[in-house]
Amino acid sequence: MSFKKIRLVTDSTSDLPQDVVEHYGIGVVPAYVNYGGGSYADDGVELDRGSYYNLMRTMSETPTTSAASSGLSQQIIERTFAGADHLIILTAPASLSGLHNSMRLGAANLPQDKVTLLDSGQLSAALGWQVRIACEVAEKTGDVLQVLEAIRKVRDHQALYAGLETLEYLRRSGRVSWATAGIGSLLNIKPIVSVKDGEVFSYARVRTFSRMVNKLEQLAREMAPLSHLAIIHADNLKSAEELRDRLADIAPDNTYITMVNPAVGTHIGPGAVGVAPVSANWRS
Repeated sequence: MSFKKIRLVTDSTSDLPQDVVEHYGIGVVPAYVNYGGGSYADDGVELDRGSYYNLMRTMSETPTTSAASSGLSQQIIERTFAGADHLIILTAPASLSGLHNSMRLGAANLPQDKVTLLDSGQLSAALGWQVRIACEVAEKTGDVLQVLEAIRKVRDHQALYAGLETLEYLRRSGRVSWATAGIGSLLNIKPIVSVKDGEVFSYARVRTFSRMVNKLEQLAREMAPLSHLAIIHADNLKSAEELRDRLADIAPDNTYITMVNPAVGTHIGPGAVGVAPVSANWRS
């Protein structure tokens, strides 16, 4: 078996820490948020996440999201591929975002036997864990099949749960059909949603934010022992830190807190908080 240099490309909905991106040389294609007559890339330059969530709370219009152009995807993909033997592209679900198709088109000029394009079926840090673990396995083994098998196993042993302050933003987005049904009866309910295989599900409904945090803690604990854990939030650091502290006894050393990307945040709304655990069973 020959050792191959394997590189990864993903999109900004993966919420990867910048130091991880730089360490592994990961290519990141930005998602875009559109409001006020402008279109802004989630690239750490054009859009400040905290400022955006503050603006959302007072915004009269409904912002929208869009994928990067295939041309921009091509630039990032080809730059990341340079000097590599194989490129693995892991994207947000094609059912929820145009990013997958943008990257499919962006990779069209590369040798197709040296590129693997995968729909992760996940968002935010759950997608990020697939990318990060893939990089770790690639660095250790240099074997494409082992990397792809690791991604499959992680996908089968991970979860993403997010508690929302309101269902209103998800309803406005129009991306999730069930969110528009029975909205009147849900106005005073705190919904918990889950993402699996590219679909957003209504997982639970509670009546107070504190009960929602309790439920998120319970869901993370049900997957222990954990190999990885991320706490995500949409400008709600206080609740994220509370969750991290509650889960300290089962949290792996690599646990981190991240502010969720604006493309996802546009649909779940400011104030949301969630967990992205990976069960240690993926290694078996």
